[in-house]
Amino acid sequence: MHAATLKTFFDSEGFEYQYHCDAPLGSSVSVYGTHFAIWAPTAQRVVLYLHHSGHEGWAYASHDLARGERGLWTWDTPENLDGVYYGYDVTVDGETRFIADPYARACGLNGVRSMVVDLARTNPPGWEKDRAPKRQSEDIIYEIHVKDFSCDASSGVPEKYRGKYKALTLEKTTVNGMGRRPTCLNYIKKQGFTHVELMPVYDYGSVDEAGDPNAFNWGYDPVNYNVPEGSYATDPYHGEVRIRELKEAVQALHKNGIRVIMDVVYNHTYHLERSCLFGAVPWYYYRQNADGSASNGSGCGSEIASERSMCARYILDSVLYWAEEYHIDGFRFDLMGLLDTDLMNKIRQALDSKYGEGEKLLFGEPWAGGRSAERPGTQLAHKGNLHLLHPSIGAFCDNTRDAVKGGLGDPRSRGFASFGEFNSEWLACCVRGWAGKHPMHAFSAPSQTISYLSSHDDWTLWDKLVYSLHGDRRFVPRREDVLRSNKLAAAILFCCQGRLFMLSGEDFGRTKLGVRNSYKSPLRINRLDWKRASRFRGLTEYYRGLIALRKTLPGLCDKRVQANQRLIEVVSPMRGAGAVRLDNRGKGTKYSELMILINTTQEPCSMALPEGKWRVLVDGTSSFLWKKPQSVSGEAEAAPVSALVLGRELG
Repeated sequence: MHAATLKTFFDSEGFEYQYHCDAPLGSSVSVYGTHFAIWAPTAQRVVLYLHHSGHEGWAYASHDLARGERGLWTWDTPENLDGVYYGYDVTVDGETRFIADPYARACGLNGVRSMVVDLARTNPPGWEKDRAPKRQSEDIIYEIHVKDFSCDASSGVPEKYRGKYKALTLEKTTVNGMGRRPTCLNYIKKQGFTHVELMPVYDYGSVDEAGDPNAFNWGYDPVNYNVPEGSYATDPYHGEVRIRELKEAVQALHKNGIRVIMDVVYNHTYHLERSCLFGAVPWYYYRQNADGSASNGSGCGSEIASERSMCARYILDSVLYWAEEYHIDGFRFDLMGLLDTDLMNKIRQALDSKYGEGEKLLFGEPWAGGRSAERPGTQLAHKGNLHLLHPSIGAFCDNTRDAVKGGLGDPRSRGFASFGEFNSEWLACCVRGWAGKHPMHAFSAPSQTISYLSSHDDWTLWDKLVYSLHGDRRFVPRREDVLRSNKLAAAILFCCQGRLFMLSGEDFGRTKLGVRNSYKSPLRINRLDWKRASRFRGLTEYYRGLIALRKTLPGLCDKRVQANQRLIEVVSPMRGAGAVRLDNRGKGTKYSELMILINTTQEPCSMALPEGKWRVLVDGTSSFLWKKPQSVSGEAEAAPVSALVLGRELG
C-alpha cells in the first residue's frame, strides 16, 4: 500500500476500532513457560528467530507466530527461555524486515537482538526495599550525562567505572581521588540537589557499545525505548548486566536522598525505516506529510504520531514500565511540543493514580524541532497549549532563561546578568514563574514552570556570559567579571517560584570551550572537569548557600495557582535595578516578607525599605549570610552587578 494511502488508512476511525489491542505485548517468562506477542496488524507473516548470542552466530530455531484478533501475533513454549536472544521477520506487502521486539525489556549488543529476561534476577540485593526518598520542601534538579559525569580522571572514579552506571553508586569520590573536595554523587549530595535528571539512558543508536570507549553522544537517538543503554554498562554483551547496573545506580541515589528523573525521547526514532516500530507496522507510528513522506517536526528525520491509539499506548506503557521496574521518580520529555496534550494528561493521570498525586515529576520542552504534520484537531503540548495540560505537567521557561542571560539567537545578546536591557516587570515575571494574567504568561502556576538558565542544549551559562560580556573581539572579560555575573544570574534563578533546574557543572562555571551544540563533540569538550569544581569553590559555595536557603522560604517554594498573589509590590529604585517584595508567610519560616533587590549596573543601588526589622540573607558575595543575618532598616544597598535578598522578621 502506498505511503500516502497508509496515512489515510491509519487515521481512519475504522482502523483504530478494528485493530486497537490491549493484550500484553513483548516476551515474558513464567512458571508456564515463555510467551511472545507482537502487534503487527498489516503483516502477512511473522517469524520468530531464537539465538544463543546477542551479537553473533545464526539462529538455532525459528517459529511462525499465530495470527490472532486485533493484529496480535503470538507464540508460546513450555520452555523457560530466560537469557535467550530473539528477533522477528515481519513481512508486509511482500517485503520482509528483521526487527527487534518493540516491547523488548532487554537486548544484546547495540540493540539488534532482543533478549528474554526474568526481570526478578536482575534486581540488586535489597531492591524490593528501595524507595524514593521523602520529597523535600522544594525540587532542585541537576541534569547529568552518565558518561561525561565521571569520564575524566579528575572525578576520582576508578578507571573501570568511569563513564558507567557504576560511577553513580560510589559515595566517597573526591577530586583526583585525593583530599576532601567531593565529586560525583558525593558532590551532588553535599550541594543539596534533590533530583538528578539522567540524560537518555535507554538504548540509543549513535554510539557503538563495543566501539571506541571515548565515543560520545548525548543519546537523543532512540532504538529500544524500554532497555538501558549498553555503553554505560561494564558488560554490553550480556543483556541482564545493563539492567542490574542501572538499578544499582538508582538504588544508590535513593539511598543518598536523591530522586531520579529520566530524560525520555518519544518524539522520534534514530532511524525511520530501520526502526523496530516501522518494521512492525510500516508508517503507523510516524506522522506523514500529505504526499506520504515523513514529517520532520523533530528535526531528526521523523516524528512519532502520538495521537494514534497504539502509539499512545506504547508511550504510556513505556513510562509506567520505567516507573515500576526501575523506580524512576520523574520524566523529562524531549520536544514535548510534538506530543499531544491528551496523551500527556493520560500519563499524568496514570502516574497519579498509581503513585499518588504529583509524586512523580512530569515536565518537558514545550516546543518542537521543526514543523509538525499532526492530524487535524490534535492539540500538541507546546507553549501555546500549556493551559490544556494538567497544572503539574511542567515546561521549561525560556522567558526566564533569555531574560537573565540573553537570547540564544545571538551569542552576544545580553540579559540582566550581562548588562542587557533590564525591566522590573520582567524581573517580577521571572520571580512568579511567568504565571498569571499577563499576555506574555503561558504558565498557569509555578507548578508548571521549570525555571532554568542552562541545560545540555546550547551554550553553558558560563560560556554564554563570556560571549555576551566580550563586547568586541579585542576584549576578553576578566574571570572576576564573569564570576560576578554568574552569581547574579544564580541569585535571580533561585528567587524564581518555579521548580529549579540546572546543567551539571553550572555551579562551578562549566565550560564547553565555546561549543554551542556539543551533542557529538569529543569528551574533552563534554567532560565534567572536577578540578574546576575545586578551583571555583567560591561559586560552588554560593550555589550551595542559595539551595539551602531556598528550602526554608515558603514564598519561593509555593507552587499553587495562588502563588502569584504573594507578590506585594515591584519597585524600580534606579535605571537598571529593580526589587520585588513577596509575602513569605508559611510553615517554619522566620520571615514574613522577602525583598529581592537586583542591581544590574556598575554602580551601587540604594533603596528605601518598608518599616520593620529586616535581615540580610544574601548579597553578591555570600549566600550564607542567613546563618548569622545582620539587621538593616530604613535603607538597603546592593553592590554593582549583584543581588540582595532581605527577610522581614515576623512580629
